Amino acid sequence: MSIQPDQLAALMREVEQEDPIDFADLPFPEEELRTLVAKHLCEMASAMDNFSTEDRLTTLLAVSAKLVLENLVLHVQLLRRHGLPVGDNVDALLSRLRKP
Repeated sequence: MSIQPDQLAALMREVEQEDPIDFADLPFPEEELRTLVAKHLCEMASAMDNFSTEDRLTTLLAVSAKLVLENLVLHVQLLRRHGLPVGDNVDALLSRLRKP
């Protein structure tokens, strides 16, 4: 059984209740962006139909890790651009990276 884009979008909204996304002033409707991403991820998952369960999980974990890293980099860049300090969690993570 594979998840449908509308189901994934609903799950995304549910997760966002705990950790809201700041869409700021993007010139795109939030729901359309959510739907676009849900469709893309469902297509990606469908393309892995021939993968073993382990390979599918490993691939999805790699994609998730890349997206979290990209989000972290963009977040820090945005804060620096506006001369704002990073939050405690990000600062703690970055300080671990600075240690030799």
